Amino acid sequence: MGNIFAFLKQRNRSISISGISSSRSTSASANHRYPSMSKQASSVSTSGTSSAAASATPKENIISSARDKMKKKYSFIPDTFSSLEQVTAALRDSGLESSNLILGIDFTKSNEWTGKVSFNNRSLHAIGDTPNPYEKAITIIGKTLAPFDEDNLIPCFGFGDATTHDQEVFSFHDDHTPCHGFEEVLACYRNIVPNLRLAGPTSYAPVVEAAMDIVEKSGGQYHVLVIIADGQVTRSVNTGDGELSSQEQKTIKSIVAASSYPLSIVLVGVGDGPWEDMQKFDDKIPAREFDNFQFVNFTAIMSKNATPSEKETAFALAALMEIPIQYKAAVELGIMG
Repeated sequence: MGNIFAFLKQRNRSISISGISSSRSTSASANHRYPSMSKQASSVSTSGTSSAAASATPKENIISSARDKMKKKYSFIPDTFSSLEQVTAALRDSGLESSNLILGIDFTKSNEWTGKVSFNNRSLHAIGDTPNPYEKAITIIGKTLAPFDEDNLIPCFGFGDATTHDQEVFSFHDDHTPCHGFEEVLACYRNIVPNLRLAGPTSYAPVVEAAMDIVEKSGGQYHVLVIIADGQVTRSVNTGDGELSSQEQKTIKSIVAASSYPLSIVLVGVGDGPWEDMQKFDDKIPAREFDNFQFVNFTAIMSKNATPSEKETAFALAALMEIPIQYKAAVELGIMG
């Protein structure tokens, strides 16, 4: 499996996240604060373009029309591959020589009960002799997706605990440096979990915004954000049918904003779900530059009657399915650095 991305050319890359304006106390539940990037998310608008179009020159209108056609072309990216070899060939054909991984981990309180079926009624973050679903997912992501990262430096963030809630993320390292490989990711995760208090509500906006900031600081290099989470974005009992909760609105805005960056988002679902809304996020988020979001049901793949190797291959295929076309979209839309 480690050779599946052997065609990728290796080149040096340095991403600095040391400039994060944040702090972490030495108390057990404190976190590195990563400030919300409201400037990106709040800038997203699905209306109000008519006045700008009216004042545009004929040349600008032609360019705008061409871009609109390009956006429509990539507004929905279907799952078009049936083998890992097809995906790697498409990556090569699209011109993707390197990419960079970012990892986000869900520490919301629902992790305490969404392992009722899939993890013997234990917390999905339980640390013990048997690897928990997050440890399994991190390990398999390391085996299957690490060759996709050119320098093996992986910025890692947590969200949803008692100090970040749905507003911020925290870095796995006190100095905000990335982890060196997935073995370090796993070691940091195991050290962090006993000192956290799971909370909520669930929103993916903070980690998506953190990833956008990293892409921006890198000069517009192509990145893949992998979020491992146990469930859908929070909907309160007061949220009516056809309405969006505050967390859903912010998550959708952040995903739309992220489509203006060379950034693909892969949500890996662990635990019992439910996952219906995540499938909607995958296919039905409007007003994006390109379809930049892919949902992968890790629990369903790992429960298949297959060998471990076959399951890992199936996971890699599901996670990477849309990457070739997403990368091509980023290039053709002119959002690469």
